[in-house]
Amino acid sequence: MRKSIFGLAAGAAATIATFAGAEETGAQAAQAAAEETTAEEAALTEEVVPVFISEEVVQELPEEAATEFSGNVPEANSLRELVAAMPAAGELSDEMRCLAGAVYFESRGEPLHGQLAVAQVVINRAESSRFPSSYCGVVYQRAQFSFVRGGNMPRIQTGTAAWTRAKAIARIAHQGMWESEADDSLYFHATYVKPRWASKKTRRTAIKTHIFYR
Repeated sequence: MRKSIFGLAAGAAATIATFAGAEETGAQAAQAAAEETTAEEAALTEEVVPVFISEEVVQELPEEAATEFSGNVPEANSLRELVAAMPAAGELSDEMRCLAGAVYFESRGEPLHGQLAVAQVVINRAESSRFPSSYCGVVYQRAQFSFVRGGNMPRIQTGTAAWTRAKAIARIAHQGMWESEADDSLYFHATYVKPRWASKKTRRTAIKTHIFYR
């Protein structure tokens, strides 16, 4: 194919030389055609021949995507082992921070299954048409979570083990890595209170100081 292109280019150059013959000698025309062909070949070569890189090219993930856990689920025989296997480094997206914040403020003193259950309730609400469709929308919905004050989440002590666990639980719940006892629960309350709405809901489970309902 390349020889055909160069042949056309040479033919075009020769035609141009013919029209210029009135002012140039035959030898001059041939020399001009040869120079024209060489220049044309160089231009075509530079334009159409691809440049190959001998080393492997690795495309980095966007910063936000890289911070979220990806890949195979770590092997674990218990939720505690799974939490320990989750990566602790990296920033969370805004949505995941809302989910982890709910775990942290609502249940950081609870066993891991209790923390996972709280995260599951937030996720279930976000997936239900009866509640906002995002984690942050669920968490900041008016009069739903007592730790939210004036539409804001209190400051999180990010250097603590409790926050590291909350982030791990949020990621596990978000990606469905471990089945929660909360199942399809949409509500929960502490055992030391008795809200009037509880009698109208279906109880799913109780974990330490929280009771979960559908």
